[in-house]
Amino acid sequence: MTTLNHADTHHQGIVLNASTFTPHKFLSEALGPFEVKIALQAASLNARDQMIRKGLYGEMPADLVPLSDGAGEVIAVGEQVTKWSVGDRVMPTFFQDWLEGPFQPHALSSALSSAEQPGVLREQAKFHQDTLVRVPDHMSFQDAATLPCAGVTAWHALFEQHRTLRPDDTVLIQGTGGVAIFALQLAKAFGARVALISSSDEKLEKAKEMGADITINYKTTPDWDVELRKLTDGHGADVVLDLGGKETLERSIRAVAAHGLITQVGVLTGWAHAPENISQLVLNNSSLSGVLVGSRAYFENLCAFVSKHQIKPLIDKSFSMSQINEAYAYMDQAQHMGKVTIDIA
Repeated sequence: MTTLNHADTHHQGIVLNASTFTPHKFLSEALGPFEVKIALQAASLNARDQMIRKGLYGEMPADLVPLSDGAGEVIAVGEQVTKWSVGDRVMPTFFQDWLEGPFQPHALSSALSSAEQPGVLREQAKFHQDTLVRVPDHMSFQDAATLPCAGVTAWHALFEQHRTLRPDDTVLIQGTGGVAIFALQLAKAFGARVALISSSDEKLEKAKEMGADITINYKTTPDWDVELRKLTDGHGADVVLDLGGKETLERSIRAVAAHGLITQVGVLTGWAHAPENISQLVLNNSSLSGVLVGSRAYFENLCAFVSKHQIKPLIDKSFSMSQINEAYAYMDQAQHMGKVTIDIA
């Protein structure tokens, strides 16, 4: 493989200290033999990024490079790199140490934008060749930057569990954020029936346009679990993507069908204690499973699926890297639908 030598010894980025973002000049580092240098072009925000800034994700180091999801172009490769060439379009995996096989707890510390791994809000970054996935041909860098966390999480919840999605299933999705919209797109492409809840009639109308079969406004219909059963002739949802946590789990249990699966994907309303009606899971022969992003193998499976079906993410709004405060503020308002992205290049 060839290696490019760049005259630039520094590149620009953003660091986070407590809740404050600051422009930062990074010293370019030499590549190891199996490492790849990327010129990052775009990044995207996740709920996790908001939690980190608010101090809800544990102690973080000084000068943390924020954001875990990005995409860019290979600009240099180590002398023993065999998988990538200069000019390839790639995305780093969320968990750098979870490449394939079942999850192992040690992988937690390898998440990008964490105490052990810097994030992607910078012009350049280097990664081991094994931790990269090729950008689908039909996607832009901005599109691709939405996949590593939200896209993989939705894929994991639907297709990598012990009970995988079936074409005749009904899927219940909570909300219209990044994971929720990806789940809607993936489930519909697979042939499943989708029910989606939101507090916004406008968003529900957009979800219908994207293929949602059942929509429920949980503000005007707070007993949405009862309504879902009515609208499914008492069956309920075969797969429930619970993104709320504390304020939604009890209703998710009441909404799930016999032999169904609740995938605990998010905790937007906080971490839930043990559910009071867990006996209903037993009597219903249903199960509850945790989902935390996924492996490189899951990521590759997702990319193959979105390429086959030509799925593109729903991007609500884009900001420049210098507008990072505005981007976080916009996402914090929870008015977005789909993903919020950052243009780095």
